[in-house]
Amino acid sequence: MNVKAYLEITMKIDEANRPAAAKVYNDYRDPFLKQIKGALTKSLLIRDEDVQVLHGFDSVENAKAYLDSDMFKNDVFVGLKPLWSADPDVKIYTVA
Repeated sequence: MNVKAYLEITMKIDEANRPAAAKVYNDYRDPFLKQIKGALTKSLLIRDEDVQVLHGFDSVENAKAYLDSDMFKNDVFVGLKPLWSADPDVKIYTVA
């Protein structure tokens, strides 16, 4: 199946907190791919100024639905929120 939409979450995370953020990513990567409807890919992108998680989905609707899922709200969000130095930037893109 081809990726039709991307969910990009960009987070400001201090260097000292990045190992903890990577643990959250690694802990939930496989469950995300196996349990979330339409989930196709998940990548962790790291720059000096921020960290991004890029999620590939089969539709925009499934990308939006993930943000309301129990996994995101009760596990991923809870694990990452204490690590942020600013509110995250969340964007959804359609693949042309």
